[in-house]
Amino acid sequence: MSPSLAEEIPGTIAPREAHRFNEASLESYLRANVEGFAGPLRVLQFAGGQSNPTFVLDTPKRRYVLRKKPPGTLLPSAHAVDREYRVITALGKTSVPVARTFALCEDPSVIGTPFYVMEYVEGRVLRDPTLPEMTPAMRRAVYDTMNDVLTRLHRIDPATVGLQDFGKPGNYFARQIARWTKQYEMSRTDDIPALTKLLAWLPAHVPPGEETRLVHGDYRLENMIFHLTEPRILAVLDWELSTLGDPLADLAYNCILYHTAGATTGGLADVDFAATGIPCEADYLADYGRRTGRAKIGAWNFYLAFSLFRLAAIAQGILGRALQGNASSETARQVGAQARVLADAAWRLAQEG
Repeated sequence: MSPSLAEEIPGTIAPREAHRFNEASLESYLRANVEGFAGPLRVLQFAGGQSNPTFVLDTPKRRYVLRKKPPGTLLPSAHAVDREYRVITALGKTSVPVARTFALCEDPSVIGTPFYVMEYVEGRVLRDPTLPEMTPAMRRAVYDTMNDVLTRLHRIDPATVGLQDFGKPGNYFARQIARWTKQYEMSRTDDIPALTKLLAWLPAHVPPGEETRLVHGDYRLENMIFHLTEPRILAVLDWELSTLGDPLADLAYNCILYHTAGATTGGLADVDFAATGIPCEADYLADYGRRTGRAKIGAWNFYLAFSLFRLAAIAQGILGRALQGNASSETARQVGAQARVLADAAWRLAQEG
């Protein structure tokens, strides 16, 4: 492995031992299934990410990105790379910025697990939501762009892009609460009292009038690639949790950072909005409402509490994979340990609401 290649591609490392695969088998598959592919192939792994291991495939002519299921025993319905591939491919025909897809391989004999290949998009990943290196005007523009792209996604009629069967219409929150309750129970390593309380509170407080749209499921700054110099999103990443659901769940998840000072999402709880140029939550919601024609959002604390509950269940699953030794990131134990913090925050919002 050439050290200069890892230095050239930010955030990459040599593939972790647990995630290595037969690179010659992959190269043979790509030569047969990706038009224009030509080796030799060199593989690097992105150091970040907590779910599906992600790799850079470097060749003399171009670079690709590979996303695969992790090895080992997995929770049911998790790590659905086939669904990711399908939604990204469909959205490639819309105004939502996504990477171009090249191939989906569901045959585990090639590299050990199913995977898909998409283009490598060069740009910036903004991991700190306070955007410390930017001017107030640039911060405002970044958040405005993030808001705009989310509304573009939520304005799409799923049937127009062939995704009318991408999930079940209606009862989104009931199904999601049941799903993440099951995932939490299957990966539980300790008792979290706030989560136990939420398991009873959330189903009893689902607001009426659910809508059905495409939802990303993990919509946050770190899952976007921005242009190198402009506040413009080139690709929204990590569509593993996307489905048909209520857009307000997506919006609330995107706004969790207003109610946290760290955790797994980063946080804006202590930010001086006037000084930094970052919009406060009320302004961010108003911009979303203006773009979608939504005059008012009721039961906001339910949506926030639900989003934090779901994130706590995800964190617990990450911790479970870390204890099994097949987590995608070296920080998995640290992230997983945040389940209790997130559940406590969700319960506080539920009580306030």
